[in-house]
Amino acid sequence: MTRRQMLATAASVPAAALPAGAAGKRARLRTAICAYSFRDALAKKTMTYDSLVHLAVDTGVDGLDLTVYWFPSTSNDFLLPLRGLAYRNGVEIYSISVRTNMCQPTAELREKEVADVKKWVDVAATLGAGHIRVFGGTVPKGEREDRAAEWAAEVLKRGAEYAGTRGVILGLENHGGITARAERILEIVKAVNSPWAAVNLDTGNFDRDAYGQIAMILPYAVNVQFKTEIRDEGGQRVESDWERLTKMVADAGYRGYMALEYEAKEDPATAVPRLLGRLNALAKKYNG
Repeated sequence: MTRRQMLATAASVPAAALPAGAAGKRARLRTAICAYSFRDALAKKTMTYDSLVHLAVDTGVDGLDLTVYWFPSTSNDFLLPLRGLAYRNGVEIYSISVRTNMCQPTAELREKEVADVKKWVDVAATLGAGHIRVFGGTVPKGEREDRAAEWAAEVLKRGAEYAGTRGVILGLENHGGITARAERILEIVKAVNSPWAAVNLDTGNFDRDAYGQIAMILPYAVNVQFKTEIRDEGGQRVESDWERLTKMVADAGYRGYMALEYEAKEDPATAVPRLLGRLNALAKKYNG
């Protein structure tokens, strides 16, 4: 099947064929820390990934989504001790976050993108993580968005084929560019039509009508990121209603992690523990 045929047939895929959750199913909610919340400290090496394991214990969360940008290495010398530390502390490294740009206009560039995805799948598997959040990327200048979506679907499909051999799910994040709108995200994921490709839902990334777009893709989400701000119907940044979001997540029958990704101005050393306390309480309240 060609890329064009994949997208052309996506609309014919039944709406219930791929969703990870199902309305009416009892929710099972867990909480997590996204390492990106401490991006400055990790970049400056004033904080380590080991520190995140201990913070998870101290704040009572279950898991970690490890942004890989500041990994000192991808060798076993780094990865395996980190995995062991997490296990001994009852913390799950359930996800990693990597940079990808799947809207590549040439076969050679798409091949390179697939190779990069495969590399990170192996890293995730070594850490024991069952999920990677990936980005669709941006439409190249002068290209049509629908054609760029075909390229993204091709890369995601090929990446998912390999990820499935390692038991890792690729979560396509709503992260601007080709994934700026819920409709396009669903088109790509349905075209791939794989149990190893789904949606990583970032509640703070839609540029307008966020709650409406979240409701559209939530049934396909295998990871959910909570932020302190969200966009209203007019595109203005407002305080995120976590109570409303958690109820939406639970009503969708979601089973998985709600990860705090902190991006506001307050020092994360004080803000993150406080916000995780709130997230923990909401997860407990709405758990099935």
